[in-house]
Amino acid sequence: MSFQVSAVAAQISLNPTPETNRRTANYHPSIWGDRFLKYASELETDNNEKINQQVQELKEKVRKMLMAPGEESSQKLNLIDAIQRLSVSYHFENEIQEILQQLHKSTLHDSHDHEDDDDDDLYTVALRFRLLRQHGYNISSDEFVKFKDNKGNFKESLINDVQGMLSLYEAAHLRVHGEDILDEALVYTTTHLESVASHLSSPLAAQVSHALKQPIRKGMPRLEATFYFSIYQQDTSHNKVLLSFAKLDFNLLQKLHQKELSEISRWWKDLNFARELPFIRDRVVELYFWIVGVYFEPEYLLARRILTKVIAMLSVIDDIYDVYGTPEELELFTEAIERWDIGAIDQLPEYMKLCYRALLDVYCEMDQKVGEGRSYRVRYAREAMKNQMRAYLHEAKWFHKKHIPRMDEYMRIALVTTAYSTLATASLVGMGDVVTKDAFEWLFSNPKLVRASTVVCRLMDDIVSHKFEQKRGHPASAVECYMAQHGATEEEAVNELRKEITNAWKDINEECLYPTTVPMPVVTPILNLTRVIDVIYKDVDGYTLAEIVLKDFVASLFVDPVSL
Repeated sequence: MSFQVSAVAAQISLNPTPETNRRTANYHPSIWGDRFLKYASELETDNNEKINQQVQELKEKVRKMLMAPGEESSQKLNLIDAIQRLSVSYHFENEIQEILQQLHKSTLHDSHDHEDDDDDDLYTVALRFRLLRQHGYNISSDEFVKFKDNKGNFKESLINDVQGMLSLYEAAHLRVHGEDILDEALVYTTTHLESVASHLSSPLAAQVSHALKQPIRKGMPRLEATFYFSIYQQDTSHNKVLLSFAKLDFNLLQKLHQKELSEISRWWKDLNFARELPFIRDRVVELYFWIVGVYFEPEYLLARRILTKVIAMLSVIDDIYDVYGTPEELELFTEAIERWDIGAIDQLPEYMKLCYRALLDVYCEMDQKVGEGRSYRVRYAREAMKNQMRAYLHEAKWFHKKHIPRMDEYMRIALVTTAYSTLATASLVGMGDVVTKDAFEWLFSNPKLVRASTVVCRLMDDIVSHKFEQKRGHPASAVECYMAQHGATEEEAVNELRKEITNAWKDINEECLYPTTVPMPVVTPILNLTRVIDVIYKDVDGYTLAEIVLKDFVASLFVDPVSL
């Protein structure tokens, strides 16, 4: 019997149409399995009603503290900072905006008139600068000139003020082009904080070492809160009411996220991609984490659902173009996407049919959920997806022709294949009335904010993943393109690309200052998409290698409640 089988195998191998030779990336399977399916039935309990009531009572107390008259501005700044870092500022947006607006006016007035008592305190000046910049106020960085000596260097005495140095370090990450003083401040504070970090006592030691790795500007607010709870509670001057409120609110919102994740996991399991398309990255939990980084607030439930399904489909399609599909199949798939019609499915191979049908279903559901008056949003989202496929096909052709493009040619296509323009477009579909047709027209004009976000995404991804990707066969990355064009070493190429990332962040900071071209709620998801990249791709490709980077992050947001 064994002889007969091998004889048949021999005949097949001599067949003039051999089995297609496909690449494989050997991605590790899902870390989470069906874990999150169980949360579907766990949300509605009497206990939650009690917690809800408690949260409302504490929220009112925090609001009263926030709006209390007669407090020093430094106390108000510290309270706002803590509220933001504990991830509960979404409850007090109007109040915070009102306070900062008044503060901005008085700062402008004081700079012409008299100096505030806090103006010699580096910690407070830097905190005020950061909070105002974070909220779009274009406060001048000349605020920091007073901390330099007559030789133009930062004063030696500042070295002993670790809290002040840390505050300046965080503020410097909101710099824009031409702010030399903040460029200097970042180098200065980084150097000194690195040298003292190991000699500090807790909780300052933990705060400094965390900030050096993950500055506030580039962190995911919800994830940062999980770290800040322990720091804040060790601070002897912490506000007990605020801390209790933030912990209860975190756990309550976590239950909502668990329920959403359960529904998304059910959708994913029913598609059966993990079994039918074994070459893909099975990462739906990590992708939901990604989207919670874009917006975590309760009112964005529909937006999260839409965007998670879009990014999940993009991940599957990316693996088809990058790893599995033949050039002929990819041409067929791109044509089918251009047609965007279920009738086009007949021309596709079986494994692509599964993906194509699921993609059309996601956009069909999107249409139903947003309602008739907003169907234009889905049209824009479809166009962005078509543009995405054209760019994927372009890259696949480069790979099969072994073409290494020049940097400008590479970036023109590779900025699209980040999928960040597609995600930015889809992120607005499920949002509220603040999003208009103008917002989508703005997105499609390739504005500076979106371009800068895609630059950060592309270059951070390429720097950490290019070696692994070249081993399994992949189009040339920015690193290879730069090395080939400039005759540079890998280290030189990476250094240059890191400078590009720094400049892109300055563009992002600039575009987040008033007056913005589109309303701030439209700008924020794009800023947040960029922050997620900084978190996931800082040292390795944390999405592909999810068990190294994202496992603990996912657990802290969706598995482990904050201890009360």
